[in-house]
Amino acid sequence: MPRHLVDIKDKLFENIFENAPNGIAIVGLDYRWVKVNQSMTELLGYSEEEFYAMKFPDITHKDDLESDIIQLRKLERREIDSYQIEMRYFHKNGSVIWCLLSVSMQFHADGRPLYFISQVVDITKQKEILWEINSIKEIAKNQSDKLMNFAHIATHDIRSHIGNLGMITDFMEEETAGIKDDENFKMLKESLSQLEITISNLNEVRRDDFSQHGNLSPKKLRAFVENAIYNMNAIAKNEDCKIINEVNHDVHVMGVSVYLDSIILNFLTNAIKYSSKERSPYVRLRSFVEDDFVILEIEDNGLGIDLETHQNDLFQFRKTFHKFSDSRGVGLFITKNHVERMGGKIEVKSTVGVGTTFRVYFQKAELAS
Repeated sequence: MPRHLVDIKDKLFENIFENAPNGIAIVGLDYRWVKVNQSMTELLGYSEEEFYAMKFPDITHKDDLESDIIQLRKLERREIDSYQIEMRYFHKNGSVIWCLLSVSMQFHADGRPLYFISQVVDITKQKEILWEINSIKEIAKNQSDKLMNFAHIATHDIRSHIGNLGMITDFMEEETAGIKDDENFKMLKESLSQLEITISNLNEVRRDDFSQHGNLSPKKLRAFVENAIYNMNAIAKNEDCKIINEVNHDVHVMGVSVYLDSIILNFLTNAIKYSSKERSPYVRLRSFVEDDFVILEIEDNGLGIDLETHQNDLFQFRKTFHKFSDSRGVGLFITKNHVERMGGKIEVKSTVGVGTTFRVYFQKAELAS
């Protein structure tokens, strides 16, 4: 090759070596640093002179050193052409830098090993992100286990209390003449019955995984609406709120019982809680079929929500939109989660001082004829 071409080639290599964004180093067969670029000095904090006074094992984490040397020896014996490995190096300030190390070998014309060419990429931030993700996963798993244990204990203990309350109501029927005809007593007994159903549904969730839509089963929507309305009768009566049920008798949705209970109850509770004192409150529930979905519409004439201000926060955890001391900002967050886990979605229209309409989309159930 002509001399001027050799000079150009050498100059090009020098420019690439010096200006590469990642660390590049030439390492001798004795493991001494022969040449390092500026990125390498910036990465590990040592000057060129400090590098040249050391061997690479001097700044390599001891737990990574042996595997690296094994690969280097394979390069020398030409068993491999190159290798890539994660390594930990010690920065001059004492911190550990995680790197992705790629190494190849340069040989003499006669085939003897000459030196190693190393490329080093800083992956410390990626490692930290991965550790954080794994930590979050571990925390989530621990919390999930705790919740499962809590659910088991809670459902067991609450069921015991329900049994005791049932016995008390039986005693009251035996000992108090005419109490069976009292409307409040009837509501109490029915509420206990509904609570027993809720506990059974919670056990269903505790035992099974409903994260996949394939585990859903057909449910008669109106039955769940009627149960929710019954459970809210006392509160609605106290607030003088009229609940209008126009949900179709024959419509079925794909769902999970406890989720459907929770969804409808949450919407009813909010509609009554945030009713306006300036007009006679009402809540109207209707159903529609649209393509593959059944839409449950819950309309009220309550306080309304300022969607321009709260559109992005509406279903966020711990977000509230009215100044009520008992508002926790949890109900809508949980409700949206339940709906989406069953393959649905929620839409909302609201005007402050006029009212709110939620439209809940459920997967339509196709029943065998």
